[in-house]
Order: sequence, then C-alpha cells, then structure tokens
Amino acid sequence: MKVLNRPVFQYAYLVNDIEAAAMTWIRLFGAGPFFRAPHHTVTTDPRGYFRYRDEVGESDVSYAFAYCGPVQIQLIQQHDECPSIYTEMFGPGQEGFHHVGILSADLERDKQDFLAQGLDLAVEMWSTADVVYFNAVRQIGCFIEIHGDNADIRQVFQRWKIAHDTWDGQTDPLR
Repeated sequence: MKVLNRPVFQYAYLVNDIEAAAMTWIRLFGAGPFFRAPHHTVTTDPRGYFRYRDEVGESDVSYAFAYCGPVQIQLIQQHDECPSIYTEMFGPGQEGFHHVGILSADLERDKQDFLAQGLDLAVEMWSTADVVYFNAVRQIGCFIEIHGDNADIRQVFQRWKIAHDTWDGQTDPLR
C-alpha cells in the first residue's frame, strides 16, 4: 500500500446560524476571529465555475473561516433548499460536521487517486484555486474537500492565521 501525506488542514461544519456558531466556537475553544463570506458565489470570478453532480449552478451559501490553534475551521450556512453537497448530507434544519479539507500540490493526481479508490466526485469548482469535493460518507462519515494549493490561497490562509495568533479574543470577532 502506498502511504500518502495528505494532512487535514480544515474541519467544516454546516450550521443554521453562522454568527451564533462562530460565537460558540470562540467561547468554547478560542477560535477566531472569523472571516465571513456572505452569500458567496464562485461564478463572479473570471475563472469561476461550479458544477454539482454535473449540473452548472450554485446554491446561496455563506461561509465563515477562522483558525483554532493550528487548524482551520469553516462554518457553512446554506440559505436556500437547492441541491448541494450540504443538502445531500443534511435535511432541512439539520446541522453538523460536513467535511475535512486537504491542500493538494497536484489536484488532478489526487482527484484521480480518490476516484480510483471508489469515492464519489460531487463538486468541481474554482475559488482562488481549483477545488473538488468527494462524498466519502460511506468511507469516513463526511465529504472530503481537495483544495488546490497555490500562492494566492496560502496568502489568504496566512492572513487568517496571523489574525488568530495576534487576536485578543474579543475585538471584532466577526469580520
């Protein structure tokens, strides 16, 4: 068996109220500050594309990102009932752990490797880098996000990490 180095850098949760969930993470674990992307779309970017189960289009989703020590936490709130990787896993009003995220220096290789292992490709998109999601609920109980690793996304993540490391735990918790 080939041993791979695919460390998880992100844990993501579907929530019903992104602000309340962020404040809970801050209160319980010292995560934060959270950086919000309300009603995020990838199609507004010149390279933007989004395919869910071979259908073009996206749902109305907000995100919030923060670090909790060395780990990135992502909170997701879907505002509509459109088919998505979130409604695929959770029914209306449900919330919980949704996916782990890994960075990939060779996304196409990793994508082909996961396909060869029988994982189900659910989403292909671009948002600062190429991104794919696999439904691995049967294998590990959640989805897997493979995020292309590039200088632009590293810069964004580094900015969030520095904000976490230098944050006083109170000032401007939701940005």
